[in-house]
Amino acid sequence: MQVLPASLTAATKQIKTKTMFLVYKHCTVVLAMLSMLEYSSCLPLSEDSICTAEELAKYSIVFTGKWSQASFPKQYPLYRPPAQWSSLLGVTHSSDYHMWKKLVPASNGVRDFAEKGEAWPLMKEIEAAGEKIQSVHGIFSAVSISSGTGQASTEFEAHSRHPFVSFMVRIVPSPDWFVGVDTLNLCEGKHWKQSATLELHPYDAGTDSGFTFSSPNFATIPQGTVTEITASSPSHPANSFYYPRLKNLPPIAKVVFTKVKGRLSSFLDIVSNVTTTGNEIDEHISETPLDCEVSVWSSWGLCRGSCGTAGVNSRTRYIRLKPANNGTACPALNEDKECEPENCV
Repeated sequence: MQVLPASLTAATKQIKTKTMFLVYKHCTVVLAMLSMLEYSSCLPLSEDSICTAEELAKYSIVFTGKWSQASFPKQYPLYRPPAQWSSLLGVTHSSDYHMWKKLVPASNGVRDFAEKGEAWPLMKEIEAAGEKIQSVHGIFSAVSISSGTGQASTEFEAHSRHPFVSFMVRIVPSPDWFVGVDTLNLCEGKHWKQSATLELHPYDAGTDSGFTFSSPNFATIPQGTVTEITASSPSHPANSFYYPRLKNLPPIAKVVFTKVKGRLSSFLDIVSNVTTTGNEIDEHISETPLDCEVSVWSSWGLCRGSCGTAGVNSRTRYIRLKPANNGTACPALNEDKECEPENCV
């Protein structure tokens, strides 16, 4: 038998060791891949896949405006134009679409709707999203409300692959303020929700920098994000929703979704079901206290009086905002103090 040199024997052992290591490494990678494939089948399903309810569901939506002078007395619009609501524009969709989203810049369509109430650009955006990523099931609308309080309603259809609903209603007049719902899921596993009620608060689209309901157009550059308006934010005293005594603003509107029987057979069904009611709503309206606001004092006037006697100096201020709903009363608007008459010889 031929005996291999020691150096060759060592090299052969090294090659065998490396070969075994490579085979082991390859098998480890294959096992890891198989393990990943097996694990991936156990990953949680997306929100769209969770809804296993019947394919279609029909809902009614009732929007109630609660924007009254008692609840929001500061700068409440009474004319040119008075407080009112635009038409409602909504969409049913999957979780990969957002009509609008808090802390995200508004689209051009949302900007036009929030600033001017123009629905067509936003509808085109929704249709484009539906064609591109198949994320939209349908668009629906309800008529405008000619005052701050009142109701509008319509019906829409949701699909098990598109169980989310979003909508917007513009606050009129306002720079770019609106109320709405972003991506509400109407499906719970194997069942559609029978109803859902939400209190609504105002949002700023982040495209106009106006502080008051009647502010002139003043574009925000660079554009901001969609933010919720609160009693203390924006913190500028001129802001129409600035109520420093309140922890939270009262809800300015409410929406109720209710599952109903039947199906929508055509767009005409949606149009025929659009309704609106009068200005009075059968709900308790909270009264928000509004404190008096006055201007700064004027300069002291000339000293009035006769030589040899004490004179009187006066200054004034005026009311900038009258109190309402048991808010703090206005302080004195005139103040006097003694003085020495001038130019006495």
